Amino acid sequence: MRIAIVAGETSGDMLGAGLVKSLKERYPDAEFEGIGGPLMQSHGFKSFVPMERLSVMGLVEVLGRLFELLKVRRDLVRYWKKNPPDVFIGIDAPDFNLTLEQKLREAGIKTAHYVSPSVWAWREKRVFKIAKAVDLMLTLFPFEAKFYEKHDVPVTFVGHHLADKIPLETPSDPARENLGLDTTRPVVCLMPGSRGGEVARLGQLFLQTAERMLQKRNDLQFIIPAASVERRNQIEAQLAEFPVNLPVKVVLGQSHTCMAAADTILLASGTATLEAMLLKKPMVVSYIVAPLTYKILKRLVTQEFVSLPNLLAGRELVPEYLQHDATAENLAEALLVRLEDSDAMHQLHETFLFIHRQLKRNADHEAAAAIAELLEKP
Repeated sequence: MRIAIVAGETSGDMLGAGLVKSLKERYPDAEFEGIGGPLMQSHGFKSFVPMERLSVMGLVEVLGRLFELLKVRRDLVRYWKKNPPDVFIGIDAPDFNLTLEQKLREAGIKTAHYVSPSVWAWREKRVFKIAKAVDLMLTLFPFEAKFYEKHDVPVTFVGHHLADKIPLETPSDPARENLGLDTTRPVVCLMPGSRGGEVARLGQLFLQTAERMLQKRNDLQFIIPAASVERRNQIEAQLAEFPVNLPVKVVLGQSHTCMAAADTILLASGTATLEAMLLKKPMVVSYIVAPLTYKILKRLVTQEFVSLPNLLAGRELVPEYLQHDATAENLAEALLVRLEDSDAMHQLHETFLFIHRQLKRNADHEAAAAIAELLEKP
């Protein structure tokens, strides 16, 4: 048996590695080929080109590499049409994989896509292309599966690998000791994002929020996990501009440990909101984009919420302050409420725990089982 997979970035490599491992348990003699990273290759996966060639962020960067990306895709189509695999699985990277899946499916090859594009939030009409491209969609979240069921696209909700890896309960004291924090004082974790542009837009705002919170409570301590050396230098430069010495500790990496140590978290909208929820942490979500981008997104986005906890619950569990609403005053007030309203935070903890159990399904095993079922169909 031959199983073809294309994963386009590090997160896809992680999902692909778990999927390959689980499929090998079912099909010990299966061969795996396509494009994947070091984690997939450690399980015997054969990558035709380095995965980094697909990991392109930003419109300008994509345009600069467009001809190369199109050639890679054409070569894959040509090769797999001549040497058809038993199934093709595209992991995320929808701009690259959906067209590839459609061409292979038209050639009679079974196709699956793992990780839904955000069609439920914007550019909903993409679902019609997806319907033509895949025999099966594998989703990480239950609300995504409902969307595909509504559009008659075969779908399986497999759960999220982070929900499998993060324990249902994570104590904060070991994380605080690990980071050298005072275990007797409240900890606020600030996460302005992993990209330079995000930190440029949100870093000063988050530090201003910390300054305002300290005016109400002087017992607080703050921690910021920096995604890279560049981000750490950027945050420290922002911190140096403050006239007062803020009790902020900047840590390189260790975002999971920093979140585990916190009593509450202020963070940029993104996957980190899911991790914060799985760690059962009260949070406030914020985001600012360029004014023109915001105008365009307001027209395109159909969802009421942007953060995953709210999308999963279908209601507001955590406050979202976006664009003009993202002020130090609003953020500080919302965070202080989360530090002081213990009854409401206990209820939030129970809700997060319920959602965690929903997502904890052994995603690698469930995805492999769904692919096996697809393979066995005539």
